[in-house]
Order: sequence, then C-alpha cells, then structure tokens
Amino acid sequence: MDSDLFELILLASPVVQAVMLILAIMSIAAWTVAIAKSYQVKKSKRIAYAFENDFWEAQDLTNLYYKVEATRDTSEGMALIFADGFKEFMRLQKQGVTTSADLLSGSQRAMKIAFSRQADVLEQRLSLLATVGSSAPYIGLFGTVWGVMHAFQSLGDVQNATLATVAPGISEALIATAIGLFAAIPAVIAYNRLSNKIDRLLAEYENFAEGFMSILQRQAHVIESKQQSKSKTEESAPEVQAPVA
Repeated sequence: MDSDLFELILLASPVVQAVMLILAIMSIAAWTVAIAKSYQVKKSKRIAYAFENDFWEAQDLTNLYYKVEATRDTSEGMALIFADGFKEFMRLQKQGVTTSADLLSGSQRAMKIAFSRQADVLEQRLSLLATVGSSAPYIGLFGTVWGVMHAFQSLGDVQNATLATVAPGISEALIATAIGLFAAIPAVIAYNRLSNKIDRLLAEYENFAEGFMSILQRQAHVIESKQQSKSKTEESAPEVQAPVA
C-alpha cells in the first residue's frame, strides 16, 4: 500500500506534485511551531509560578527588583512586569512626585507596556498555525481539482473509457486533499490548545499585576500622607523674627 501511494505521488502531474510539496512544507512548519510553542508556554508558566512565590515571600521588594534587573536578559513574564512597574514607581518618587494618583498611573502604564510585550512574545508565530489550518484544505482541494481535470483530459485519446482507466488519475488527485487535511487538522488543534493556554497564562499575569498594584497603592498613600503631614507642619510652624538692633 505504501509503495502504491508513493508511486501515485511520483506519477502525479507537476502541478499536483507542487501542491503536495507546499502542503508538506506547511505541515512541517506547523508541527515545528506547535512543538516549540508548547515548550515555550510550559517554560513560561513554570517561571511565572516560581517568581510569584518569590514575590509573595519577599520581605523587601527593592531587593527583589534589583535581583530581576541583574538578570533582565534572561527574565520574562511576571518578573519584567513587576520590574518595569516598580522602576517607574521609584523614578517618579525620586522626581518628587508624592500624589498617589500620579504614582499609580505611571506604574500602571509601565506595567501595561510590559504586559503587551510579554503577550507579543507568547503569541509570536501562533498565526502560522491559524494560516495552515485555514488554507491547507483549500490548497489540497485545488490540487485535487487540478488532478481530476488532468485525469479526464487524458481520456480524450481513449476510445473506451472505464473506471479502471480514470481511477489512477483520480486517486493521485485525492492524495492532495488528504495531505491538505493532514496538515490542517493538527494545526487547528494545536492553535486552539495553545491559544487557550496562552490566554490563561496572560490572565495570571493580569491577576499578578492587580495584586502588585494593591501593594503600590498602599505605599503611595503612605508617601502622600507623609508629605501632607510635612506640609501641615511647615505651615503651622511660627515665623521667627530677627532681633531688632
């Protein structure tokens, strides 16, 4: 059976063979992306859980921030979202910003940018799976239509056309559709599965960011309260007049 299938592929018309080659390349690319993205998502999830444990167990977030900054090239996910948000919070504080609304809005913007970058990293090349899943069946169908048309055209020189005469041409044409489905079905399954896992991981990133914002909010209110108390103390202090000579 395998030798007959291989023989049908070799005897197919050049157009059908080109279609089969394109579908084979698409299938290999889809499997490569699916395996690589599965490993990437699993690794990112493991790193996220490890960092979240370190975050909630940390006694001083400043030390955790410097630790992340020292390994920024190898850090990802929650670690970078935390580092960018905390960095902006400290930068605004050093510039003299004391109102909680300004401190929180600046940190939130920085974390949103970091979140978008991490989402782009996770979703990179995922569109290839969607492209293969949606286009491979139609490419295979094109090869089948072309092969059937070529098979019937070859019957023009045959006086008595029988099913045995046209069957090989139709068989080689149908192989294109089979290869197209073989490429599309795993790509669609992998796309849906990976999309679901990435969405859940990004939801965990968002939950972490919300928890971190609660901590920053408490810290920002403390800074604002201290500044207000300092201002009231300076306003209520009596003016000291210089002695008259």
